[in-house]
Amino acid sequence: MIIADMTMAEFEEGLGRSRTVLIPFGSVEEHGPHLPLATDTLEACEVCRRASEIRPLFVAPPVHYGNCRSTSRHPGTVSITTATLKNLLIDIVTSLYQQGLRNFVALTGHAGGAHCMALQDAGEELLVRFADSSIAVVSEYQLARDEGRGIVETPGDAHAGEIETSRILHSHPHLVKGTAPAEFPSFPPGILVRDKRRYWPGGVWGDPGKACAEKGAALERLVVHKLIELVDQLESGIYG
Repeated sequence: MIIADMTMAEFEEGLGRSRTVLIPFGSVEEHGPHLPLATDTLEACEVCRRASEIRPLFVAPPVHYGNCRSTSRHPGTVSITTATLKNLLIDIVTSLYQQGLRNFVALTGHAGGAHCMALQDAGEELLVRFADSSIAVVSEYQLARDEGRGIVETPGDAHAGEIETSRILHSHPHLVKGTAPAEFPSFPPGILVRDKRRYWPGGVWGDPGKACAEKGAALERLVVHKLIELVDQLESGIYG
């Protein structure tokens, strides 16, 4: 049930089938010279859409912007503050709660540390505000981290490399502009640097050369499966 495509009558009818909503979060962020700036959003939206085809689930319109620190100096990256991101999730969930929804999953395709922490902080506040709600905040990386290792060949692959290039080759092949060299940046440990591109010139963290659409399809299926498992746990109410 894609909320943006529904009428108010369809939304009201949908509440009789599900009180769970998936909220995709992404970013406008460089993904090397070969992948679109919306890569993280595209991935999260595709997984939510496919999960909603398996069982009745609401899918909220995506939040296209995220907090991006290590890529902030790369062309095309548009970052928002963690405070803005946190308030966005709080406001969205509050409004959806008022519409009758009770189980909320914030699924983020962007896995930056500060970005994820802002979403988690929002979730913790919402747990206190709405005592009869259940909330999960999870990144695609968390869902696929363990079982995905059997699909991915590149150790340490994290950004615009084998994983994400494979995902977009599968779901949006027309947006992939060739490939890029393997790259594994090295930032000085513990030191905050202004010119982040100096330490990460190509915007890739991994090896796009090992990507293929078949791996992307397998990874997407894995994330969808893990997301459905998470929804089952959330709706069971066992975690209070």
